Amino acid sequence: MTVTSSSSFCMVANNFVGERCRWVLSSVLMNADDNNNRGIRSQNNISGITIPTTRTSGNNEQQWKSKRVWVWTESKQVMTAAVERGWNTFLFTSSNRSLASDWSSIALIDPLFLEDREILDCENRRVATFSEIASPQQLQELHPVDEKAENVVISLLDWQVIPAENIVAAFQGSQKMVFAISKSPCEAQIFLEALEQGLGGIVFRVDDVGAVLELKDYFDRRNEVCNLLSLTKATVTRVQIAGMGDRVCIDLCSLMRPGEGLLVGSFARGLFLVHSECLESNYIASRPFRANAGPVHSYVAVPGGKTCYLSELQAGKEVLVVDQNGLQRTAVVGRVKIETRPLILVEAKKDSDNEIVYSILLQNAETVGLVCPTLGNESTKTMIPVTSLKVGDEVMLRVQGGARHTGIEIQEFILEK
Repeated sequence: MTVTSSSSFCMVANNFVGERCRWVLSSVLMNADDNNNRGIRSQNNISGITIPTTRTSGNNEQQWKSKRVWVWTESKQVMTAAVERGWNTFLFTSSNRSLASDWSSIALIDPLFLEDREILDCENRRVATFSEIASPQQLQELHPVDEKAENVVISLLDWQVIPAENIVAAFQGSQKMVFAISKSPCEAQIFLEALEQGLGGIVFRVDDVGAVLELKDYFDRRNEVCNLLSLTKATVTRVQIAGMGDRVCIDLCSLMRPGEGLLVGSFARGLFLVHSECLESNYIASRPFRANAGPVHSYVAVPGGKTCYLSELQAGKEVLVVDQNGLQRTAVVGRVKIETRPLILVEAKKDSDNEIVYSILLQNAETVGLVCPTLGNESTKTMIPVTSLKVGDEVMLRVQGGARHTGIEIQEFILEK
């Protein structure tokens, strides 16, 4: 096992160079819980969980908005699994109020009721309108100014991706929250990532506990990109030509910028930040989608705090793209190329008196390099080519636990050299 169960998801990659969506999963909506404990209900707080998303624009300003998940099910097991994972808003049909009452007696939930074309709370206050979209004409009739409720729930009966994108575009700048009914984690991902920004939330209509677990796993992975990875400076202690080997080029479905690359290493205890081939050169065109990552035995960081071997990567898998400051995002692998090339061995230490050695092998070529530390807020360069690397140079390193089982960090004795 090398990646999370989300590999079964359909992959919708919308990581642009100028702007990228950032996801974070909060534990439970504390403000909503506090209000519930005081008997106060707010339409804006009807959500079991919030997922703020950050957009990084050209001037690095961050804009936040929350995405929400409501659950529509008649399965007690699904209800329990959802509540345990922080999703506490549930949708019922108007004829199923008894089920809502039963569940409210065993768990802290926010019940909502679908009646005609409206969604009401337990006090019969309208919190959302409901629309079924089966044609372009019905989609065009859905306008932000026409909706009286703060939330809009839609059911797309035909196409999904294009209508979702049209709705995102139509409702941008609106204060209204648009939910789409999703019957699988794959559908949920489509709606939450449409046009990079995604809809405001989903109504997750499932009766399978496994679907809840998959959706939570997806949010957990998206949560990672808002957390800065801890990177440290390491000093190069050895550079040596190492002969021939099978090296791996990873071509992503996303573009990388100067200072970004993949975390790779011979030992899981220390992964070097290998720079992408996004920089211009005199002899070869820039390939900002590519990272020349090293030989087949090397570890590479993937979502979920895991690693996998470079030899295990293939189209459709996901890896972590990281920059000099530790800002991370996920990217989909579009192609993997394994070819025999000359290699160079690089070793480094965090401190000169430290006994722990960190190692990586890379193709010995001018376009292959390691990310170097920033100088204050600015950096005069982003990488050092391996052909120019020398003892005493500083590079960026991710230090972590060395013992791994199927890519998952475990606590056990391990000796690697």
